[in-house]
Amino acid sequence: MTGGLGRAGAEDLRLVVLRLLAESSGYRANESLLKMALADWGHVVSRDRVRSELSWLAEQGLTTLREIGGVMIAELTGRGGDVASGAAVAPGVRRPSPD
Repeated sequence: MTGGLGRAGAEDLRLVVLRLLAESSGYRANESLLKMALADWGHVVSRDRVRSELSWLAEQGLTTLREIGGVMIAELTGRGGDVASGAAVAPGVRRPSPD
């Protein structure tokens, strides 16, 4: 779904990743779990796309990354949590709708 939606799709995908991490135990998850969870949110993307978006989020200071046994693990930063909740704004990440 995301591929055809351009910038808006990418911004939404990044917000969903941040929200998934915010809801995860320890505020972290591996790329495989994120890929499956993104599909539940309507973002059917490749593992390469997940890795690219995780790298982008890390470059923005919204997550940290580490690789263990060839698997990328992302962890939410404080700023990433603020963006996920709407308390802060980050260019390139969709702002959440008020609940």
